[in-house]
Amino acid sequence: MAQPPTDPSRRAAWIGWAALAALVAIVVAVLIQARNQPDASAPVRYAPPSGAEAKGFQPDAWFLPADDLLGFVEIPAGPFLMGSNPMRDPLAFDNERWPGTAGQGTVDVPAFYIGRYEVTVAQFGAFVEASGHRVDDRTLRAPANHPVAMITWPDALAYCRWLESALTSSASTPPRLQQLLRNGWHVGLPSEAQWEKAARGAEGRIYPWGDQPRRDRANFGGAAPVPVGSAACDECANGLADMSGNVWEWTRSPYQPYPFDQADDRKNLEGDALWVMRGGSFADGERNVRAAIRGGADPGARRPFIGFRVVISPPS
Repeated sequence: MAQPPTDPSRRAAWIGWAALAALVAIVVAVLIQARNQPDASAPVRYAPPSGAEAKGFQPDAWFLPADDLLGFVEIPAGPFLMGSNPMRDPLAFDNERWPGTAGQGTVDVPAFYIGRYEVTVAQFGAFVEASGHRVDDRTLRAPANHPVAMITWPDALAYCRWLESALTSSASTPPRLQQLLRNGWHVGLPSEAQWEKAARGAEGRIYPWGDQPRRDRANFGGAAPVPVGSAACDECANGLADMSGNVWEWTRSPYQPYPFDQADDRKNLEGDALWVMRGGSFADGERNVRAAIRGGADPGARRPFIGFRVVISPPS
């Protein structure tokens, strides 16, 4: 290693050049690191699926499910018990308990429609291709029929806005959905009350299928996501798939203590708000895939275990 000169003037010059060299080295290292990071601002090309990966979905309807309502399931209006009573569910976390009660509170939810499946890579890919929306280059790498992940909360909202516009303007949208949209209903993320009511049904089940964990009914405690609807669950509430496991699902609700407020009270949030995600993921154990589980994440988080599903809700 070179030694600094003993002459004061030459020593000062040497220190200056050494500092400059160190600065250049740091900048180069940062540039190399940035080059190696996925560029979320770069356009991502997506090849539409075919064959087995597209089975059960409609390529001419943005790869939504091939049924009469494009995969949307009606959840009737009415009250349900939200949260957890630890006397009934010993796995309950404190953030699931309503204050001043046995742990649960009654929420009256207007009718809405929710996606039978989590939004898939193919569906999100159709949005990216049509809109030019820029996403992380890892977002669309999974198989087409897997739940999309590696997306932020704003990414999910952007998809919802685009899908609403596509459904509204398309002549092939089912008449029932067209009428809802003409009446002011909107495509968006579910509130956590909507999500929980859809997941556990009127009976207040601990899991979407009942009160006991079952690995044959959901993808949890595993290594990776699987195609949406892979776990057959005829007894699951409202006929929905993957409400437990596969990927956590963004909601439109800010993370706040119970009691749940339909108005969200977003204007009074302090600091950087977290947003509620529900349902647990493929990597979670049985405690984290219960219907009442509440997680929170920064809206900019991109993770391989966070995705979403959509709802069509009445005007508020």
